[in-house]
Amino acid sequence: MKELIIIIRPEKLEDVKDVLDKVHCGGMTLSTAMGCGTQKGSSEGSVNEIKGLKTTINLLPKIKVEVVVDDKDVDTVIMNIREVCATDHVGDGKIFIRSIDDAVRIRTGERGLKAL
Repeated sequence: MKELIIIIRPEKLEDVKDVLDKVHCGGMTLSTAMGCGTQKGSSEGSVNEIKGLKTTINLLPKIKVEVVVDDKDVDTVIMNIREVCATDHVGDGKIFIRSIDDAVRIRTGERGLKAL
């Protein structure tokens, strides 16, 4: 099993959900996030005070999708997400892939792929 951590533009969320539904991933966890990469965020950052420190906010809104899929589905999911999310502009996002040793469904005690 692999965990995919998918960071995308907010407007691409429904497209990513459609891709994941097609492989019957079993579920996903979504978080709102703020971040910047090579684009360094918005150049129109405003100066704010956070916990007494003045800082320039130059972060862009993103969505973080976390999902665990069967090893055989990883390449298909990645290819399809790239297809629906790529705009050929900086800031399209990233996909991080981690190995998952096991999973346990708390309610039933099922393990492995059955727990997904």
